[in-house]
Amino acid sequence: MTNRITAQQQLILNSIKLFVQQKLSHDFSGHDIAHIERVVKLAEKILNDQPQADAFIVLMSAYLHDVIDEKVVENVDKAIIELRDYLQLLKVTTNEINSIFAIIENMSYRKNLSQKNELSLEGQIVQDADRLDAIGAIGIGRTFYYGGNKHNIMHDPNIPPRTKLNEDNYKQPNTVINHFYEKLFLLKEMMNTDTAKQIAEQRHKILVEFVNQFEQEWLSND
Repeated sequence: MTNRITAQQQLILNSIKLFVQQKLSHDFSGHDIAHIERVVKLAEKILNDQPQADAFIVLMSAYLHDVIDEKVVENVDKAIIELRDYLQLLKVTTNEINSIFAIIENMSYRKNLSQKNELSLEGQIVQDADRLDAIGAIGIGRTFYYGGNKHNIMHDPNIPPRTKLNEDNYKQPNTVINHFYEKLFLLKEMMNTDTAKQIAEQRHKILVEFVNQFEQEWLSND
């Protein structure tokens, strides 16, 4: 990977990592720096099989994908301005900044509910990496962590999962278990790259096994 990143780009990435650590230092929704670092590592793994992709754009976007997300920041517009200013200060080129924002503003699950946004190859890699961290054992932990942070109940068999989601109603409160049906179970088939599809297979099985066991135990306590 290092042979695809110049010395100057590595310095910028080092500064960005510190920037993101500071911005997400008080996050308790599952979008903390540990999540970011996992996404970066997953993106690097996918990059190994995508030699034509711009590694700098991928890694920058992987680090920055949550710092302007409304789940994390109170004022999205302010966060966007601050990030653009900081990237310019670091002498990231205008084309690179535009490429990064085209990814981080359009890759989320919510932003793709009404229609699928066309992402660059770099965007598809980062999207895959982020979605992989939403499934598997860590994905289960993050789902309950986020649900608790938002004061959502774990489960209610009388509340069925929603089948028609859009950008607005997706943000409405729901049960944690319903989130598996409304999003997490669907991610395996939404992966863009072959590498991500392979990783997703086992992680998806973990989700299904967990929810099956959870619902069995829940019913046994009724």
